[in-house]
Amino acid sequence: MVKTFFLISILFATLTATPSKVLEKNCINCHITQKIPSELLYRRYLQKYSTHTRIQNKIFEYLKAPNKKNSIMPKQFFLKFPEKKALDLNETLLKESIKDYLEHFDIKKQLILHQVLE
Repeated sequence: MVKTFFLISILFATLTATPSKVLEKNCINCHITQKIPSELLYRRYLQKYSTHTRIQNKIFEYLKAPNKKNSIMPKQFFLKFPEKKALDLNETLLKESIKDYLEHFDIKKQLILHQVLE
């Protein structure tokens, strides 16, 4: 009975999880507690891959099989920060979470364009 309830609650939690909740739980909280500079990571990906589609694909590849070889960070980064463990998420939810992550750190939102007054 307890096992059934536990399994049903896990299934329900997985089905009702939204990308923003997954982002908060699996990405942002970890980056904050381990003091991993998310802005730096975003800028690195942006400099190397330049488009959101390519960045999403590379982050997805890394999160499915995280290792130093397919990471964008230099080797020295892993001396200070731990190597990421693979996330156990379905691909759709993971892709949506990556989109939310990129939206959160999108540099275009930080640009302020002043209107020219005539």
